[in-house]
Amino acid sequence: MPHRTPLPRDFFDRPVLEVAPDLLGRTLVRTTTEGTIELRLTEVEAYDGSRDPGSHAYRGRTARNATMFGPPGHAYVYFIYGMWFAMNLVCGPVERASAVLLRAGEITGGVELARKRRPTARKDTQLAQGPARLATALDVDRALNGADISTDPGSPLSVLEGEPVGRDLVRNGPRTGVGGEGAVHPWRFWIDGDPTVSPYRAHTPRRRSQKAT
Repeated sequence: MPHRTPLPRDFFDRPVLEVAPDLLGRTLVRTTTEGTIELRLTEVEAYDGSRDPGSHAYRGRTARNATMFGPPGHAYVYFIYGMWFAMNLVCGPVERASAVLLRAGEITGGVELARKRRPTARKDTQLAQGPARLATALDVDRALNGADISTDPGSPLSVLEGEPVGRDLVRNGPRTGVGGEGAVHPWRFWIDGDPTVSPYRAHTPRRRSQKAT
């Protein structure tokens, strides 16, 4: 079945702005000790390393972002706001840091496992609606950082051919929650009209606490 064929590493070894919209409709497979969860990708964001002020790799390599520098076809997982994880797929050639943030998707397999991980979701379209919810529903944490999603048959993560959507259904706009110079890039891509796509939210500067005088 062609739609069950894993995407090769060459798929990810391309410019991130080519890979990001091409991921829509693909199937992400997460294998856990409890069973397998599958998700149809419906919303992503591109981050382009040193060319992108919104990217973790804009100022160079660190211990946190090292996975972004390649090789492509691996997962980049980071911890955010001291409580959530978010998952990205590394793109481009080695040392050219770039990645696609997985923002939202439709759970198509292992729904009961996802519901167990996301008991507060009021309906199934909200199980993976947003990057933190997606990672939670799929039981993704920092232990999966660097996981091979392309060629390792024993990997807990893989991306299958799925059913890529037509370009007429792909929309793009500003990335959610990105401020500063990076806010101008319309590098969020989503499937038009899909109920699992997360609502857009502009960047809101975090308030700094003020000492009493």
